[in-house]
Amino acid sequence: MLFEAARESVNEMFAWLSWCHPNYTVEESRSFVVSSETAWNQKSGFGFAVFDANSDLFFGGVGLNSLNTKNNFANLGYWVRSSQTGRGIATAATLLAAKFGFEDLGLSRIEILTAIENVASRRVAEKAGAKKEGILRSRILLHNRPLDAIMYSLIAADMNI
Repeated sequence: MLFEAARESVNEMFAWLSWCHPNYTVEESRSFVVSSETAWNQKSGFGFAVFDANSDLFFGGVGLNSLNTKNNFANLGYWVRSSQTGRGIATAATLLAAKFGFEDLGLSRIEILTAIENVASRRVAEKAGAKKEGILRSRILLHNRPLDAIMYSLIAADMNI
């Protein structure tokens, strides 16, 4: 599932997600699943697979990572396979993951960091109600190139939690 979705999406996602590269392998998919399970067990990351409730088609993933326990916040990331984009799936998954972060993990803040040029990711953050906080210069290193990024945030009050 993960392998097929990633391979389908290389042309669109590789520019923004270096793990989704043209030579992506089944073994990399397996390794990701194992590392995600380990992170969950260690409470250092909480990844979710996103499926169609009616057909069990794998849509993509969403997760909370880079947990900062001292300051009580985490990063939220998302991706949706190319054939299913533009349907609100990433936004819905983002809202569910954020709700989990606030209600189940007790987070105070959730951050979404995206490259300025990644218009689709910015649109998801904005549709999820995240507030744009500013531009961080050379914040993301992608394909050995520093990129400016936009920081968005959600707090529980943004979601009436």
